[in-house]
Amino acid sequence: MTCTIVVGGQWGDEAKGKISSYLALRDDPGVAVRAGLGPGAGHTVVHGGRTLRLRQVPSAVVNPRTRLLLGAGVLIRPEVLLREIKETGVGDRIGVDHRATVIEPGHVEAEQADAGLRDTVRSTGSGHGPALAARAMRAARRAQDVAELAPYLTDVAAEVNAAVDAGDGVQVEGTNGFGLSVLYGSYPYTVGKDSTASTAAADVGLGPLAVDEVVLVFRAYPTRVGAGPFPTEIPEEEAERRGIVEYGTVTGRRRRTGTFDLDQAREAVRINRPSRLALTFLDHVTPDALGVRGGALPAEAAAFVRHVEKGLGRPVDLIGTGPASDDLIDRWTAQGGER
Repeated sequence: MTCTIVVGGQWGDEAKGKISSYLALRDDPGVAVRAGLGPGAGHTVVHGGRTLRLRQVPSAVVNPRTRLLLGAGVLIRPEVLLREIKETGVGDRIGVDHRATVIEPGHVEAEQADAGLRDTVRSTGSGHGPALAARAMRAARRAQDVAELAPYLTDVAAEVNAAVDAGDGVQVEGTNGFGLSVLYGSYPYTVGKDSTASTAAADVGLGPLAVDEVVLVFRAYPTRVGAGPFPTEIPEEEAERRGIVEYGTVTGRRRRTGTFDLDQAREAVRINRPSRLALTFLDHVTPDALGVRGGALPAEAAAFVRHVEKGLGRPVDLIGTGPASDDLIDRWTAQGGER
């Protein structure tokens, strides 16, 4: 079993939740742990006729055998997490690192009242920035300070490292996307922390040598919620013609749409150093690709995959063809034989 990190290569919404849920079912990891920011980043999972819009619980929730964890680097909004635990019924298998920072109601109010974040950056208003600032000033409360979280507290770093040492399999699910990294993205139109694979590992207490695979997820037509540069953005009418009308999982705002940006993708590859690439939403390239799970892709979709592979100088291993966890072509397994 391996330790795998899943991160996004664009502006978020790359279908990291879909890829993470698929890998959780395929690889059957003992532990899946959410890294990244906090409840302002929503992951959508479609499996077994059910659609889950997750803001805190890992997307590996679809595998009933997998232990679900939230790392020390993740911001926790207790009411959001507790509601999701109840809705998903995972109270007996979820754990929260006792060191994780808590988002307070005052943090949400402060972010929503900040004109720069609200009107310029157009943040999600989830309280991330003020909570991160409070953590930096060593003034934030931690999960261990919230009574309602007591049944779920654990040492996530100890658990994931024990799983790595035992060969039980670990999956780390990042949030947001490379273009939203506060270090490498379109600053200041970013989230409040880095969103690369290295930070995802640190968020959950893993050192670099513990990681076997990094899966970098791209979507055929990237989307972006909020303000900031978007060099390949297309008009809403063109997006509608292609059937790409989407809204943010958390904000409900319509996502801006653009064409695939090879320059951005190359930079994401350079800094994340992935071992595997995933390319999703091939059904936006051509509707004929919708739901294809094996065999050959339709010609237009196959040509698009080759275009991306040529531009990045490496193969695409996972190809998403629709919303469900298993709407996917898995070249990783078919060609590698390692699973």
